[in-house]
Amino acid sequence: MEKIIKLRKIFREEGLDGYLIPKNDEFFGEYIDDNKDRLKFVSNFSGSFGIALILKNKNYLFVDGRYTLQADQESGKQFKILNITKSSPNKIIKNKKLRIGFDPKLFTKTVLDTFSFKTKSELISVNKNLIDIIWNKKKNENKNSKFYYLPNNSVGKTSNQKIRKVVSNLNYSNADYQFITSSENNAWLLNIRGKDSRYSPIPNSFVLIDRKKKVYLFCDLKKINSNFRKKFKYIKFIKMENVELILSKIKNKKFIIDKKTCSIYFENLISRKNKILKKSDIIYFLKAIKTKKEIKYIQTAHINDGAALTKYLFWLKNNYKKKNITEISGENKLLNFRKKNKNFKFLSFPTISGVGANGAIIHYRANKKTNRRLKHGEIYLIDSGGQYNFGTTDVTRTISLGNNNKRIKNIFTRVLKGHIAVANYKLGNSTDGATIDIVARKYLKQIGLDYEHGTGHGVGYFLNVHEGPQAISKRNNICFREGMIVSNEPGYYEKNKFGIRIENLIYVKKLKGKILFDNLTLVPIDKNLIEPSLLNKSEIGWLNSYHNKVFISLKNLMNKKELIELDKACSVI
Repeated sequence: MEKIIKLRKIFREEGLDGYLIPKNDEFFGEYIDDNKDRLKFVSNFSGSFGIALILKNKNYLFVDGRYTLQADQESGKQFKILNITKSSPNKIIKNKKLRIGFDPKLFTKTVLDTFSFKTKSELISVNKNLIDIIWNKKKNENKNSKFYYLPNNSVGKTSNQKIRKVVSNLNYSNADYQFITSSENNAWLLNIRGKDSRYSPIPNSFVLIDRKKKVYLFCDLKKINSNFRKKFKYIKFIKMENVELILSKIKNKKFIIDKKTCSIYFENLISRKNKILKKSDIIYFLKAIKTKKEIKYIQTAHINDGAALTKYLFWLKNNYKKKNITEISGENKLLNFRKKNKNFKFLSFPTISGVGANGAIIHYRANKKTNRRLKHGEIYLIDSGGQYNFGTTDVTRTISLGNNNKRIKNIFTRVLKGHIAVANYKLGNSTDGATIDIVARKYLKQIGLDYEHGTGHGVGYFLNVHEGPQAISKRNNICFREGMIVSNEPGYYEKNKFGIRIENLIYVKKLKGKILFDNLTLVPIDKNLIEPSLLNKSEIGWLNSYHNKVFISLKNLMNKKELIELDKACSVI
């Protein structure tokens, strides 16, 4: 509360009635370092999406459906938690005439538009971030965060080839420049990686490209060595502090920016002397379509990751009764299994390890206060993934710890039926995520149940575990194309009781003229939670075929004892 009291004192001195605090930093990545997580500093909320509104006498935290329970658990004592899809600041402010401050470098116009301040209140751009004034944070300089480049044989396309695509789009759009503010897009474009994000190999940067194929990379020059410079002789390296200076010198030109990641500060800076075209960043679509080489390497990553998770699940089932295994010690054990692979770099997102009621919190993070022991008779949800030198993984399994509840089995099987329906979906040239989302929910809705999150998100190639534009969700209209990767993760969550989710990564491929999904994830699905009578012959056939693939792919990575267990886990039903 002391932090909020200090913040209120400052914004009163600035003539403000309130202050907006987003989750992101100036690069708008999904996961940010703790020393830039201003929202967590103020509210203790650790989820990946949220916006706080601090007023003179009340605090509000807006999150989406994934995080309502988590936010209430972490921040509910000081903040009123609101689902942003159901409530907006308009409803809070109503007819009040307030001056609400915000940092223009941390907000896009797109985000502020979602708040729709159609009231008497006014949004005030503040030059200095008010949180930074009260936050005595230590400098966090990662000595191992040098930029590096990926070999061409691991990605299938050179950076030059990708740049030509962007330049071609500039010419087609009659634009002079593209200013790329998404670090993940810059990483993809230049085939470079870094360690400026805890869970993604992101090199924080901005890129400016013109129609003549001139490329300017704005970054921390301490992270660039001589070998890197030699590799990219066609790039002009400029220190980050000079980005405003360079942009301000450009006049009477046409720009393409990404409205989702270009801050209000930069958008205003560019638009003062130039025209911003109503064009989207083509890189999102180009990046979503993986090359055949990338798919091949990603498949290898999933074999390695599948072996680690499968070994962990076998260890867990054999030991949870006789050892004091908790949510935290469990996720640490899984991390150790992953670390045994030399190609493993780090986790792709914070592991969700929840037993019983904690599994019902969609994006649960175990901590000292919530940490529970895994007990017989419950079900356990583990959602995790890894970053490997050649791929990114994300997988969820729900495990029976001797649970025989008929209702839980019924729900789990319906989640599985939805999962299979997605995996088997026959794609057409115009099949979008919204169409597929319907079939994933069908069998739960038959008994009046549903879930609050989308059914699937795009995944990067040794990049962000969440990437667009493709997704399986109610409002996604992006059509699937060969090479796209998406998660398949229907679920169900009963507050204070249990959570169920089954997640595989799948990709779009062409086979004999047909467009279909193929599985990447290779981990057994717990048959102890399945009610076979609810599955038809086709669904049973899919499950047996999937488990056969899992067995063949993982058998050589198991020891003798694990091989026996793998054979049992993958046996036909």
